[in-house]
Amino acid sequence: MIHQYKNNGYNIVLDVNSGSVHVVDDIVYDVLPVIEKFLAEGVTEKAVIIERLGQEKKSVMERIGQEKNPASEEQLAEAVEEILELRDAGMLFTEDIYEKYIADFGERETVVKALCLHIAHDCNLACQYCFAEEGEYHGRRALMSFEVGKAALDFLVANSGNRVNLEVDFFGGEPLMNWDVVKQLVEYGRSIEKEHNKKFRFTLTTNGVLLNDKILEFANREMGNIVLSIDGRKEVNDRMRPHRGGQGSYEEIVPKFQKVSESREQMNYYVRGTYTRYNLDFAEDVKHLADLGFEQISVEPVVAGPEDEYALREEDVPALLAEYDKLALEYLKRRKEGKAFNFFHFMIDLEGGPCVAKRLSGCGSGNEYLAVTPWGDFYPCHQFVGNEEFLMGNVEDGITRSDIRDNFKGCNVYTKEKCRDCFAKFYCSGGCAANSYQFHGNIHDVYDLGCQLQRKRIECAIMIKAALADNE
Repeated sequence: MIHQYKNNGYNIVLDVNSGSVHVVDDIVYDVLPVIEKFLAEGVTEKAVIIERLGQEKKSVMERIGQEKNPASEEQLAEAVEEILELRDAGMLFTEDIYEKYIADFGERETVVKALCLHIAHDCNLACQYCFAEEGEYHGRRALMSFEVGKAALDFLVANSGNRVNLEVDFFGGEPLMNWDVVKQLVEYGRSIEKEHNKKFRFTLTTNGVLLNDKILEFANREMGNIVLSIDGRKEVNDRMRPHRGGQGSYEEIVPKFQKVSESREQMNYYVRGTYTRYNLDFAEDVKHLADLGFEQISVEPVVAGPEDEYALREEDVPALLAEYDKLALEYLKRRKEGKAFNFFHFMIDLEGGPCVAKRLSGCGSGNEYLAVTPWGDFYPCHQFVGNEEFLMGNVEDGITRSDIRDNFKGCNVYTKEKCRDCFAKFYCSGGCAANSYQFHGNIHDVYDLGCQLQRKRIECAIMIKAALADNE
């Protein structure tokens, strides 16, 4: 399977199964689908392909858009030779070698590598789009005790097999509303690392309202990453992320977040925003955050039902796709000017990238990754918390619903029909299970609107790589 597209003056061809990316001239770009058709018909030899091109020259020229300025026979022959050389080198028209091994992934021993600790089911903001319902998660407000958190860390260690590096995200609601327990759990985790040959990587996600110098000092020492929630421009942020009294949060958090980014030398943090139907020009919010001095930025589409006024709709997609193209050009422009920033969805590794398991099955929610409520219940991830259908067990008894775990473990790009012929499948890994459930009632489907945005982001990310390589 190949995917070809034009972006910013580049003719880009992606060989989906090998991950090879090619920037080609107009003739190769136009001839490729014709050659693909011939190969599908079993015509594989160079001489025969060239002969077929000659026999069907008029119809071929029409199909490839060359009828007004046709390529010469010599140019066509060179294009065919280049394409077949790439095929023979395993960089074009390659077979999918992963599907036949997918059953083996399901048989692997379940090893838990990460926990999302809901340290506080409470929040001091009232964000309109919050899936956690201001921290309540369809239930009651609560703070996690040290005892529950300790049991969760013990569970993680006991169920992590030989894995050394473990990840724990302090999440909410707002984690800083239970900061003393956060500190105690970090200290406990550090105290058991050597004994069990483990290394915890702690992450903190915060809205910044309660952030102060003392907290930042501890976080800079102990947290591998800090996620800072802000949506962009003041009017955008304050509309969606107000205090419960209605007053905005922008003015109080921006100086604090700037201090975080500077104190961490612009690494191991990112500002994370959400765009909605109210700011379809979200590239302006990314630019605004970059102008504030942030170099690690993520602004992501809201996921909401049609009953919400701020939800993205199908008719918004063309404008959103154009906005990603606009942002990609701005990204390149600022790099050239020495004002570079990283945009999370444009960060793509074309040479190494995630391991095969992650490419096929994504984040590992429900098996490798679990969310823990303040009272110690396990859910597949934070977006399922409060839905009793997905209650998997608790920190005392462990996983009591192995059927839920196995269902998530069996979720991959080959169990989702919409993923099979999608060029993006090995980059998005089938998308978010929670989004699939929200829109289709099962985890083996996809969030269709989100898929369209994801495909565009991947195209932009690959174009950026081509442009950067072109300028080296």
